[in-house]
Amino acid sequence: MKKLKGLSFLLIAILLVVTACSGGNNAPNAPAENAANDSAATNDAAAANAPAVEEAAPAAVDLGGRTIKVASWWDQKPAGNTAGEKARLDKLAELEKQYNFKFEFINVPFAEYMDKVTTSTLAGEPFADIAIMELKRAIPLAKQGLILPISEFTSDTDDINNEQKLMTRLPAIGGTEYSFGTPGVSIVGTYYNRDLVKKLGVQDPQELYNAGQWTWEKFLELAKAATRDTDNDGKVDTFGYAGWPVDAARHFGVTNNAMFVYEDLTMGMTDPKFAETLDFINRLYNVENVVKVKSGNKMDWNETNTFKDGDVLMSVNYDWNVGDLTFEVGVVPNPVGPNSDGKYTYANTGLNGWFMLKGVQDAKTIYSIWEQSFDVPPTEEYLGQDWLESRFKNQADIDLGLSKINGTGRLSVEEGIPDFPLFAVMDEVIIQNQSVSATIEKHKAAAEAALAKVQ
Repeated sequence: MKKLKGLSFLLIAILLVVTACSGGNNAPNAPAENAANDSAATNDAAAANAPAVEEAAPAAVDLGGRTIKVASWWDQKPAGNTAGEKARLDKLAELEKQYNFKFEFINVPFAEYMDKVTTSTLAGEPFADIAIMELKRAIPLAKQGLILPISEFTSDTDDINNEQKLMTRLPAIGGTEYSFGTPGVSIVGTYYNRDLVKKLGVQDPQELYNAGQWTWEKFLELAKAATRDTDNDGKVDTFGYAGWPVDAARHFGVTNNAMFVYEDLTMGMTDPKFAETLDFINRLYNVENVVKVKSGNKMDWNETNTFKDGDVLMSVNYDWNVGDLTFEVGVVPNPVGPNSDGKYTYANTGLNGWFMLKGVQDAKTIYSIWEQSFDVPPTEEYLGQDWLESRFKNQADIDLGLSKINGTGRLSVEEGIPDFPLFAVMDEVIIQNQSVSATIEKHKAAAEAALAKVQ
C-alpha cells in the first residue's frame, strides 16, 4: 500500500451513499447522517486533491459586506486539521477579501432541515444561498420551482461548464440538472470478511470477480457455503450475509438493470427484471436462510451494522461504515444479475448535492465564488487517498474500488416520492414472505398515483 499519511479526518458529506429513510419498518433518518459522514471525507479529499484551475481573473465584484450562507445538517466549514483543510480555509479568506463578503456555515438538524428549506424559500426569503440536500428529497422542490436549474446560475467560463475539475454536475431530476458537487469518492459494494474467507476456506470474492464469475448465483453459492455450524453445537455460528433488505433490493436491482423508480420519475417496480430482483432477495432471506438477523427484525435498518460482528462473510455496505472493524475487510462490486448491462454497480440512494434556492440574490456571483473556493493545490497522490487508506489495509481494495466501483452508482429516488409504497412492498415480501408478483400488483395503483403527483 502507498504510504499512509496518518492525517485526521473531518467527515463532511457531498455524495453518498447511504440511505436516509423517510418511513417504513424501523427505517430511521440515521442513514442520511451517516452518508454525511461518508462524503465529508470524500469532500475533504476532493478539496485537498482538486487541481488548480487556470482561469482569467474574475471581474471585480463588491458584495458590500453581505453574508453568503451555506447550509447543511452538519458543519461544512473546514476544521483546519489537514493540509487540504488549511489550504481551503486560506482560499475562503482570500475570496472574502476579494469580493467583500463573509461566509456563514449554517447547521440545521436533519429532522428540521427540509422544512426549513421549503418554508423559507416559499416565503421568498431562503435561509441560505447554497443548501445541500439529498437529490431524492429535492424532487418536490423541483416540482414547485423552489430550486434553480444549473443553467440559471452558471456562466460559460465556470469550471462546471467545462472540465469539471472543481465542480461537477450531479444527475438530473426529472430531466433537469439542478445540483452540483465536488469530485468525490464513494465505494458502495459487497464488503467481505477476508479473515473469515481464510478461516472457512471459501473462495475469495475478488478472485471470482477477477475471473468474471461474480454473479448472483455465485454470490448465493458463497453465502450458502459460509452459513454453517463450525463448532458442531447444533447452531449456525457463521453466516453468508447480513444487511438491510431494502438496500439489497435497490443495489441488486441496479445490477439487474431494474429499479423501483427510474431517474425520469417513471415506474420501474412493475418491470419483470425488478420482480426477478425481489425474488432473489426473498430467496436469500426466506428460502436459503443465509442471512444473520441480529435484531430479530429483518427490516430493521440497523442490520446494516450486523456485518461488523465478525461472523458474517458478506454485506452490501458503504465505505463510511467500515472504519471500525476488528477484521480485514475486502470489497468487490455488487454481483451482476441476469440482465446486467455492466454500466452500474450500485444504487446511489443517499446522494447529496448543493442547490441554489429560488430568490437568492447575485446567484451567478455566489455560485462562482463557491466553485472558486475549491481551487486549492492538491495534497494527495490520488483522489480520496487519506479517506480510503483509513478504510482499507490492502491497496488492491482501494484500486478496485476506484477503478470499478467509484462513479458507477445509479441515482435512486423512490424515497423522495411522497406516498410511494416502498416499505409496504418490502415488508410484505421480506417479513410476510408474500408472493412478489402479487405484492407488486397489489401496490401498483398506489405507486402510479404517487408518481403522477411529482411528474
